[in-house]
Amino acid sequence: MKKWFALLAAASCALSFAAFGADAPAKKAPTAQQQKMATCNAEAKTKALKGDERKAFMKQCLSAKTAAAPATQQEKMKTCNADAKTRNLAGDARKAFMKECLSGSAAG
Repeated sequence: MKKWFALLAAASCALSFAAFGADAPAKKAPTAQQQKMATCNAEAKTKALKGDERKAFMKQCLSAKTAAAPATQQEKMKTCNADAKTRNLAGDARKAFMKECLSGSAAG
């Protein structure tokens, strides 16, 4: 019986370490195209576009080279806020994302 509990404890410990280790490398930084898609989606959502209007906007937004960046700081703040909300970011993760987004260092 003692061996059974020891084996069970060891297996439980090993599984918890494996689960913990599997979570860390699973989160990758989004590619430039994924970032652009997220930004365009957030902007379309902010503008409440639907149907054909949304399709046309997304086509134009995704095909734009780098001119998809908002013209004014206010528009940039609105887009970054919408993108952060879409990604369900909170706390330090949201703060870091907003800083990067507003600085314009995000690839897009």
